[in-house]
Formats: sequence, C-alpha cells, structure tokens
Amino acid sequence: ILKVHSRNKPLGPDVDLKEIAKDTIGFTGADLENLLNEASIVAAKENRTYIIQKDIEKAFIKVGLGVEKKSRVISDKEKRITAFHEAGHAVVSKFLPTQDTVHQISIVPRGMAGGYTMYKPDEDKNFMSKTEMEETIISLLGGRAAEKLALDDISTGASNDIEVATKIATDMVTIYGMSDIVGPISINTEKDPYQMELLGDRFEDSIGAEIKQLIDNAYYQAQKILSEHMDKLEQVATALMKQEIISAEEFESFFQDNQ
Repeated sequence: ILKVHSRNKPLGPDVDLKEIAKDTIGFTGADLENLLNEASIVAAKENRTYIIQKDIEKAFIKVGLGVEKKSRVISDKEKRITAFHEAGHAVVSKFLPTQDTVHQISIVPRGMAGGYTMYKPDEDKNFMSKTEMEETIISLLGGRAAEKLALDDISTGASNDIEVATKIATDMVTIYGMSDIVGPISINTEKDPYQMELLGDRFEDSIGAEIKQLIDNAYYQAQKILSEHMDKLEQVATALMKQEIISAEEFESFFQDNQ
C-alpha cells in the first residue's frame, strides 16, 4: 500500500518502506496516503525535491498527534510536570520486557497532548498475551507514578492514560477471560444489556474487584520500577526540560552504564 501511494513521490535513498510499515501498523490506506502527502509538504518546506526518512517521521508525528502548538506559552511548573510524566512512561517501559522500544520523547504540546512518548514496534503482532497487557497497563501508569514520586503531587495529565489502562483491564476480565476468579466468560453489555443482570450482583462485584486489582498492581509495579531507577528518571526529565525532545539514541545513552 505504501508503494502505491509513493509511486509519484520522489523518495531519497534512506527511505525504508518496510520500516515505515512497522511504524504504521493499523493505519488504513487513507492514513498512509495522508502520511506521505504530509511528508511531501515537510520536504517542500525544507526546499527539497525528494522525501527523506526524517520527513516521514515528522509527518507521522503530525498525523498521529496533531499540529505542534508553537504559540502556546507553558509555565516552568507545567513543563516540569510534563517532563517527569513523559520520562516516567519511558523509564518504566525500558524495564518491561514485552514493551516496544522508546523511539522519541517530547514535551512539546501537540493536539490535545502536553507531551508524548513514542514507541517503535519491535515486531508485527496479531495478538497480545496476558503478560503483555499487564505490562502495557504498568507502562501507561508510569507517568502518574513519576509525578507522585518525583513531585509528590499528581495532575490531570494522566487522565487519558488511566482511561486506556482501565479499558485494557476491563477487557482482560470481561472479554478475554484472563481472570482466574471470574474465569473464561465473555460479557458484552453493549450487545446484551441484561447479561449482567442474569449473572447477578455478586458476579458484578467480582469483576469490579478484579479490574481494580489489575490497576492497583500495575500502579505499584510502576512505582517500584521508578523507585529503583530514580536517577534515570531525574536524568531523562532534566534533559527534556532543557531540550524538549529526546531521540531513541539519546534515551538509550542514559542506560549504557547499566549494560
């Protein structure tokens, strides 16, 4: 699909469509077309007649996260909160075996986000294991955990993380049968509004308790990882406050002495 949409676009020698395909898993044909069109605009703005890999990376961020809000004035306090929040995601993910490699961290506002941590998929995935889903929740709560540990306060910045984490935990219990207590039962109240009534209040209480347990355990694990690597959290957050964007190579450099 990428080859089709890049047919009439001059590509530089460093452009690797296979790498782009890895980064754009889940994109529709229209999304890929939009990505390459945006890359063309980036190249044109830099007075180039061909697209290079960095153009596509910039276009990917714009398409996925929205336009950079250069005019927005950010206070030092907000910048510090965002830096520790995003550093928390990145550092926690680094120590979770199933999670993808950190590709870029930024505290530059885009769209509705105050910052972001971007990951590079290590492989194509057709399904997720229970461990991977549990570690994804831990990673999602890394931002909130970092705020609490480093700043002794929490902000509204983690609201989307918490929403996604809760959705994953709920699906694990009610759709994928990953709870030993609830068992391999699929519950879909959207399809059958009366399904929960048939199962009873006690069953509903068990589901709620299991979801909360998954979230509580994940938050504890996120705090534990960060407590053990506070020096790395401080280093990454400090670098973000200074330069706003950290590349994959720069992020990995903080951990070279541990290898």
